[in-house]
Amino acid sequence: MKSKNLMNENGSHNEDDRRKPDAGTKTEVSISKLPDTEYEVMSAVWKNTPPVTTTILMKQLGNHKGWKLQTLVTLLNRLIERGFIKSEKEGKERMYYPCIRQEDYIQYETSLFVERYHDNSLFHLVNAFSGNNKLSQKEIEELSLWLKHQEE
Repeated sequence: MKSKNLMNENGSHNEDDRRKPDAGTKTEVSISKLPDTEYEVMSAVWKNTPPVTTTILMKQLGNHKGWKLQTLVTLLNRLIERGFIKSEKEGKERMYYPCIRQEDYIQYETSLFVERYHDNSLFHLVNAFSGNNKLSQKEIEELSLWLKHQEE
């Protein structure tokens, strides 16, 4: 599977470091495509203000999905191994911190999609989205404005 190096927001070059992210510092992290279930967990982490606890995630995800706590913990450990989150123990609770921004991951996934299904062509992607549907005048204006900015 293809991976990409991204700058994350933690303060360490060691992916196994479990410290809280330091504000304002960047570290290079390799990013790879997440399986759907791990992406669901990561999405829940991104939707919350760090740190996120297993209790919060069980309320938002686990109970809804019918997962046992151990299932969630296993998925969180996989995300730690992949470098998507870091954790530390505070008292009886484990705290999780995202290491990769949601925007960066979405950009990564989108570029994979465009490369794989549209020969790395933005034109082919836009053409596929418009399909037989005509673009509205507003959409045409927005695309034109975006293209003008790309020329600069």
